[in-house]
Amino acid sequence: MLETVRGPRQLIVGEGVAQNIPRVVAECGSRVLIVTDRILLGQPGVAEIVAAVREKVDVVGVFADATADVPLTDVALAVSVAAEVDADVILAIGGGTVIDLAKIVGVIRRHGGSPRDFYGESKVPGPTIPLVAVPTTSGTGSELTPVSVLTDPDRELKVGVSSVHIVPDFAIVDPELTYTCPATVTAHSGIDAFCHAVESYTARPRAHGPRDPVEQVFLGRNPITDHYALLAAKRIARSLPHVVRDGGDKDARADMSYGSMLAGLAFSHAGNAAPHALQYPIGAATHTPHGLGVGLLLPYALDAARDAIGDRLAILAGVCGLDVTGASDAEAADTFLTWLDGLLAGIGIPATLADIGVARADLPRFAEMAGGVTRLIQNHPGPTDPASLTAILEAAWTGDRHALTPKQS
Repeated sequence: MLETVRGPRQLIVGEGVAQNIPRVVAECGSRVLIVTDRILLGQPGVAEIVAAVREKVDVVGVFADATADVPLTDVALAVSVAAEVDADVILAIGGGTVIDLAKIVGVIRRHGGSPRDFYGESKVPGPTIPLVAVPTTSGTGSELTPVSVLTDPDRELKVGVSSVHIVPDFAIVDPELTYTCPATVTAHSGIDAFCHAVESYTARPRAHGPRDPVEQVFLGRNPITDHYALLAAKRIARSLPHVVRDGGDKDARADMSYGSMLAGLAFSHAGNAAPHALQYPIGAATHTPHGLGVGLLLPYALDAARDAIGDRLAILAGVCGLDVTGASDAEAADTFLTWLDGLLAGIGIPATLADIGVARADLPRFAEMAGGVTRLIQNHPGPTDPASLTAILEAAWTGDRHALTPKQS
């Protein structure tokens, strides 16, 4: 048996834990770069955190111009602010974009170079400056994970920096900071978290040698990731529709914070798979939100791999609260996929790639590009040749899951 567990040095979770942020930051350093965005900076809760940090440390620089999908221009600007204050610790307050930006700034602050020097897996040579990550959405799990996803204008798809060295040192997850999250962002980030849980639970298992946990970031599923993934799926399935309809539902907000956190722990080891790999070129081409894209693609990717994961889809059906008593694995898998279609529709996720402006003629090219995202596509439990990936996209374009390869019962 060879397994590994990765995560922050300390994970602090629960209502009100944001009050610990100033103390934790001050223990990490005295010259702080705060990374956030303009909308968040204008919110009283975040403004209070920033003010409290200022009272605890010597110097504070604020970069509040983070924009969606972490363009390289944002990285350069944030790095310059970090240099101006000679930052020795970074505090990230925001969604996945903000935390991903803070991760790559920490890499460059410690190791120099440019983001392009670190694209791919395990290219970061060592630890970065301390990072305290505070999520304000329930979705990406970036506060726990070894991944930073960036947008490079010279490339046709998003790029990832994956390294055990960019896991934040501290993750402070306070559901109260998500109360003001708009319904659309709640839906897109929430379904992203659900994808993390399901993709982790259905990821391809892999055999490993002793060096793999050091040299590789994603390692396939294992009993530890299964545990986290199922707990995450249960919480998110029961709460996501409620919190999209009623953002003031505090119990549902807490469920989503915990579910997103657990899903992040799961995919930090198991890895994401085809929905995420396929979303990279599609998101870059359509400029649609990441969570929308992976949510749309999830049922089609799962259906294409049913021969390999039918038993796991059946377990997910039960975990998500569906009555599959007496059903065969095939019947329970059908029930889960039908329920998933309804979940997506209910929170406003489009049903097809055509609905978000994807041209059918581009599907083979997108499949080819996604196939090159090895760190993700190697986790998909079904076939990953260009024809098979194109078939997933064709089904997602037409909206007909039954057009995929016939399944064994």
